[in-house]
Amino acid sequence: MTTARQEPPPDGATTRIGQAVMLHRAGDREEARNRLGELWEQTSQADAFQRCTIAHYMADTQDDPADELAWDLRALAAADLLTGDHAASGTHAVEVRVLYPSLHLNLAADHVKLGAAGEARRELDRARRAAHVLTDDDYGRGILAAIDRMERRLDQSDQRP
Repeated sequence: MTTARQEPPPDGATTRIGQAVMLHRAGDREEARNRLGELWEQTSQADAFQRCTIAHYMADTQDDPADELAWDLRALAAADLLTGDHAASGTHAVEVRVLYPSLHLNLAADHVKLGAAGEARRELDRARRAAHVLTDDDYGRGILAAIDRMERRLDQSDQRP
């Protein structure tokens, strides 16, 4: 039996990811999901940074919160390959470290959507602990503000009867 050989993503994969993200932001979730899905299939398991990026954005295109959680978990697993014991080199380690607060924040939001407040709090705590690597720029301030908003949201839901 012959297995289909997966082709690596063509040159310009980062550009193609950006184009899919722009489609999503313009409201075409389905086309963005299709394009990111193609990139996911074309990307080698060995390219953890690319897979982390694709999964991170793919999660946002999902209609079902359980599917969104699954993609966010894939993004986190790929990031862990770049920063953990499995990392062969630190090529993308710095970029990934600044993604961790966002990755955990997304997981917290997924758990809120699924009605799992305890899990959401656990991920929010991880996001806050990881946030020390953020710089005082638009991205860093935006993530910190989103962490604060999520915390207020969870606090408010805790106070409801």
